[in-house]
Amino acid sequence: MTKTAAIIGGGVIGGGWAARFLLNGWDVAVFDPDAQAERKITEVLANARRSLPALSDVTMPAEGRLRIAPTLEAAVTGAAYIQESVSEDLALKHRVYAQIQAVAPEVPLGSSTSGFKPSQLQEGAVNPAAIFVAHPFNPVYLLPLVEVVPSPQSNAALIDGAKGILRAIGMYPLHVRKEIDAHIADRFLEAVWREALWLVKDGVATTEEIDEAIRMGFGLRWGQMGLFETYRIAGGEPGMRHFLAQFGPCLTWPWTKLMDVPAFDDALVDLIAGQSDAQSGHLSIRELERIRDDNLVGFLRVLKARNWGAGRVLLEHDATRRAEAPDPTPDTAAPMVMAHMQVLPGWIDYNGHMTESRYLFASSETTDAFLRHIGAGMDYVAAGHSYYTAETHIMHLGEAKLGDRLTGSVQVLGADEKRLHVFVRIVRDGQAVATLEQMLLHVDTGSGRTCPSAPQVLARLKPIATAHESLPPPDGAGRHVGQGRG
Repeated sequence: MTKTAAIIGGGVIGGGWAARFLLNGWDVAVFDPDAQAERKITEVLANARRSLPALSDVTMPAEGRLRIAPTLEAAVTGAAYIQESVSEDLALKHRVYAQIQAVAPEVPLGSSTSGFKPSQLQEGAVNPAAIFVAHPFNPVYLLPLVEVVPSPQSNAALIDGAKGILRAIGMYPLHVRKEIDAHIADRFLEAVWREALWLVKDGVATTEEIDEAIRMGFGLRWGQMGLFETYRIAGGEPGMRHFLAQFGPCLTWPWTKLMDVPAFDDALVDLIAGQSDAQSGHLSIRELERIRDDNLVGFLRVLKARNWGAGRVLLEHDATRRAEAPDPTPDTAAPMVMAHMQVLPGWIDYNGHMTESRYLFASSETTDAFLRHIGAGMDYVAAGHSYYTAETHIMHLGEAKLGDRLTGSVQVLGADEKRLHVFVRIVRDGQAVATLEQMLLHVDTGSGRTCPSAPQVLARLKPIATAHESLPPPDGAGRHVGQGRG
């Protein structure tokens, strides 16, 4: 399948879709008649480049090519997937779909609509079976949820294929089983939004106080456990049944105004807008986006470390991309390229450069890949043997910065039954930014003592060591701290 996506509408959501596809290796064509569309997308993409790679423990694929198409027809021609993110105007969407399907009637066409049902979107379409709801959440390039809503007219195979595409770019397609206005998540948001409007209008709380109530309390619980699992815990040892018995009667109490809407007049707009300006007006939208993204990355990384909630989606996406990556088949007639890496935000120090510990991490990634290559990977460790690093000497030769792509290579300087002497180069754009010389000892992990390597490991290691004997000695090998370079 050609990895080309067409994004129709380049606003906040469309720009987020473009960034999500681009950073996952897809070429993207965007059409938006707004003269500022390219600038806006470029700014959203810059934020995505600094945040999305921080969620991955696998090197991001080469970024796709962004093209700002002169016409809608030019954008969708040749696309394997189309995402519409124009304004919430049903007549406008129908006109857009007619133009799209005049060129690409069979291509999956997802809509970012937050409210319309797919059957409404499909009215009068050339091929209604190809149109469905794919409703994401901002920022699209970080948050994995996308509500996929088909109608009875939808093509089931096409929907399955679309969900596969969305998974391949790291998203979590939640298949909504029945059409309903506003789908699932926005119905919750609408309920909370109505209550918030009343609380501000009635002078109970300011916009800032309402935000604090969410982010200091139940928002944190919802972010990692959702609604029902949170309330199951609230029921204590008896569980959900006890919770329902205890708090169910509250549903009849006059706590909320869910079926009542405050008059949306100028006074309410001025009140809320003024409080919001006082709360956050000292920060630009781009600054707020970067603060939001950094907080989300930290939260999602914690969930990822625990294989929980949205973090599980990130782990599965990493595993899929690892499995799809070709096994290294390095040439033993040269230092063997064993690892490909990218400098992530967490690798950067206060000077804006890759920090020392991350050079050691990069070296570890490289030597671990080499050990897997010779048959001393995690299965070997689980069986009770491993190579332990006994000594490392590092030389910093250059500076790596955020987003730089690095390769790690291994040259074997010596090897016997118990020792492995290697020279690791960390390279950017053909130039070494660091070299590390290491001595590894083969150890019985049960006793903690050195012992001979397994015959099958030595059988793979020895030919490499022999081949590398003819390579020129690397610059810096055998050097001690403080020794002159000349």
